[in-house]
Amino acid sequence: MQKIIILDFGSQTTQLIGRRVRELDTFCEIMPYNKFPKDDPSVIGVILSGSPYSVHDPEAFKVDLSQFVGKVPVLGICYGAQFISHTLGGKVEKADSREYGRANLETVDTTNPLFKWFEQQSQVWMSHGDTITAIPEGFKVIGSTKDVKNAAFWRDGVWAVQFHPEVYHTLQGKQLLKNFVVDICGSRQEWSAASFVDSTVEELKAQLGNDRVILGLSGGVDSSVAAVLLNRAIGKNLTCIFVDHGMLRKNEFTQVMNDYKVLGLNVIGVDASEKFFSDLAGVTDPEQKRKIIGRDFVEVFNAEAKKITDAKWLAQGTIYPDRIESLNITGKVIKSHHNVGGLPKEMRLQLCEPLKWLFKDEVRRVGCQLGMPEHLITRHPFPGPGLAVRILGDITPEKVRVLQEADDIYIRGLREWGLYDQVWQAGAILLSTVRSVGVMGDERTYEHPVALRAVTSTDAMTADWAHLPYDFLAKVSNEIINKVRGVNRVCYDISSKPPATIEWE
Repeated sequence: MQKIIILDFGSQTTQLIGRRVRELDTFCEIMPYNKFPKDDPSVIGVILSGSPYSVHDPEAFKVDLSQFVGKVPVLGICYGAQFISHTLGGKVEKADSREYGRANLETVDTTNPLFKWFEQQSQVWMSHGDTITAIPEGFKVIGSTKDVKNAAFWRDGVWAVQFHPEVYHTLQGKQLLKNFVVDICGSRQEWSAASFVDSTVEELKAQLGNDRVILGLSGGVDSSVAAVLLNRAIGKNLTCIFVDHGMLRKNEFTQVMNDYKVLGLNVIGVDASEKFFSDLAGVTDPEQKRKIIGRDFVEVFNAEAKKITDAKWLAQGTIYPDRIESLNITGKVIKSHHNVGGLPKEMRLQLCEPLKWLFKDEVRRVGCQLGMPEHLITRHPFPGPGLAVRILGDITPEKVRVLQEADDIYIRGLREWGLYDQVWQAGAILLSTVRSVGVMGDERTYEHPVALRAVTSTDAMTADWAHLPYDFLAKVSNEIINKVRGVNRVCYDISSKPPATIEWE
């Protein structure tokens, strides 16, 4: 299958570039700047991302352009454009003032294929401290703003723009990327849910053969879609295990087990809550919580696997944002994900991740293609460690009970008000490390606050807080305080991602 390679130089918006390319029904792979795949005939184009560095910084990321320049079309974005200019003989200097925010392309060469269908003037988004003051010999300027003469330039096979076409504020950014990916690179736009299902089923059959596979179900969209996909590929050789670590939503274990029976999956339910609570006792560090839950999760699996003597594979619903967010190109962990962090090296099962290249909305489309019930496909994402990462501080059964009750009121309210499907993800967070003074029944209380979180997103890489109606928030707040003992204050989180993450831990 054709693919675009996006070389990541550390930009916060690299994943957005990937998302926009996928929206053009074209497969892409985000790779570290120094990991370009050599001699891969499926690569039809290369995009160089932005970066937090200046090209003049000693630690700036660098790549050998000869690996792909002259072989496939290349598009440099922001730092990518500056790196191309700097490397090929142009001049990059520190700008008099940081160029950040909206700008207008006042001169656009609409005869150039990159700007096909563009208006003569178009809003773009700038975000850089350096600027290109001279382009390399042989290049031609094809776009300028009032303050940035060399906003876009090209020579045969190489295009460079100092603005960010991947962000929402660049109004014709999607058109620019389409021009590059489809018209210039020649994408056949063959990446779709249907093609993914067909190709992945065949790949799974070849990869797994007659081996028996154990799949870790969580009740969420990702693992459920992975299960149905694997079931289509290997049928009876798939055994699903749904572990109740005691930190699921209220009544979730029973409800999800019933859903899986309807899907015809072979599912073993395991109540391991006592073990998880015991091992988490007194632990407050978020990373440590995740690693303990990941470790225990695998231990429970291994215990069950001993009963299936010929099991060779552990399948998981890991998706692309999980892997991207867990480790960036500098090697610094942002946060461990349940599916990619905390797995011990001695795990005896090989790992199978059929959804590892998909963004969340793509997973939902695959679920639809597989004919899964809508209520399973539209479920909000839920963290693998469950409510453990929505409780600040140590974990106890009582704290989980309190949060389950508050969360249940919140989620039921979203459904009753017709708001659930308008929100990407929602949940309640128990601030168990904080107490606040309140008055109930003329008596002083000193109990915990609960924070409500709801965000809108398309891929989980960026998210904005959901603007829920005040009347709804007032009703839910009142019901939680009145019905959930241990809570006397409710707040609403209005942070976006970035800089915040969707989960609190």
